Amino acid sequence: MEDVTPNLLAQQKPGDNAAPFSVSELSGALKRTVEGAFGHVRVRGEISGWKRHVSGHCYLSLKDENACMDAVLWRGSAANLAFRPEDGAEVIASGKLTTYPGRSKYQLVIERMELAGEGALMALLDKRRRALAAEGLFDHARKRALPFLPRIIGVVTSPTGAVIRDILHRLADRCPTRVIVWPVPVQGEGAATKIAAAIRGFGVITGADRPDLLIVARGGGSIEDLWAFNEEEVVRAAAESPIPLISAVGHETDTTLIDHASDRRAPTPTAAAELAVPVRAELLTTLEELSARSRRCLARGADRARERLALTVCRLPDPPALLAAPRQRLDEIGDRLPRALAARAGHARADLAGVAPRLRPALVTDKIDRASEGLAALWKMAELVHPDRPLSRGFARVTASDGRTLITAAAARVAAALTLHFADGQLAAIVDGIAGPPPAKLERKRPQPYVPIQGGLFDAED
Repeated sequence: MEDVTPNLLAQQKPGDNAAPFSVSELSGALKRTVEGAFGHVRVRGEISGWKRHVSGHCYLSLKDENACMDAVLWRGSAANLAFRPEDGAEVIASGKLTTYPGRSKYQLVIERMELAGEGALMALLDKRRRALAAEGLFDHARKRALPFLPRIIGVVTSPTGAVIRDILHRLADRCPTRVIVWPVPVQGEGAATKIAAAIRGFGVITGADRPDLLIVARGGGSIEDLWAFNEEEVVRAAAESPIPLISAVGHETDTTLIDHASDRRAPTPTAAAELAVPVRAELLTTLEELSARSRRCLARGADRARERLALTVCRLPDPPALLAAPRQRLDEIGDRLPRALAARAGHARADLAGVAPRLRPALVTDKIDRASEGLAALWKMAELVHPDRPLSRGFARVTASDGRTLITAAAARVAAALTLHFADGQLAAIVDGIAGPPPAKLERKRPQPYVPIQGGLFDAED
């Protein structure tokens, strides 16, 4: 380290108690002193205010419970990091301490950085992430496709922030859609409970007001500001939602646990609106193109059909030529028909003349008389076998109360109440006394049916 003290003493005027330093000289001396004394250090602290510049350089602060130190990570060193730094991560940074004379500040130029043990929030977040992932809440198989053109979109966000205005404005530009907003606080105590209740509330809506798609949105912020979307109840509500869900929490570099559980993650709320609906103008253009293609296809089909019809018509024979032969056959048949009918009538007259002598009136009358005698005999037999005919000769017929005819004494004793049928009326009777000896059984001869002898009605006599 170069000693500037002798040069400064040489410039000292008599009577001065201390050598005067210029600001640049003193800043340079401090810079060399600091860099010489702390040319290689390892610092343990928690990342805060992580920011990646468009140049590729990264700026951050390392802090503990009592102090905070600015740090910078140049683009080359940042490209060699083995992990993605986040606010709240506890790291060990290796590098050198230097000063920034332009603002009288000192900062740590980090050459290498490694995780030293995550901060309290990051440790809790990682533990919760692993536990929920083990339950399968983040599996890709659970994720559903978004509806192409949702009729109603439900939005869970703060009603007063810029997020809802960005979403509504983007939806209006792309494809005007009905939006239902469920207002909730997006940070602070109790925010997680209200966000989870809103997601579940949309899921139980039925009827015409049920959304086809949900958007859970919030603007950017620190890890503490976004912590409500890392709470377990919010993650479970998103994973269990029966409606497809888009998470749009923070900016592109912000990641919360609801992003893993949702069906789609949007880097910003505006991007969520773009994912939710297609561009209406593009849809109309596509419809017009499809309509034009359909008309062209129909026109080509009609033209080809006309061509095929013309070719087919040319190959068909002349209709009069097709009908000439059938017409000639019809004329011939028409000429033959009267002659055929006359011949058929003549044959029928000859057949009738040959049969007529055999059909004598006496033969027909004899057949009718024989049939009448047979019918009279059958009727007389039916009168003889009628059950009430013997009543006129002093017999009685015994029936039970249900109308059954009783033919044995045992059946009469069982029936008890009897009805006696006589030729001139009926009498009720009750079985009483002892039955006498059974009468002798008389053998009845079955009458022989009368079978008339007759031939066919039109049989000729011998």
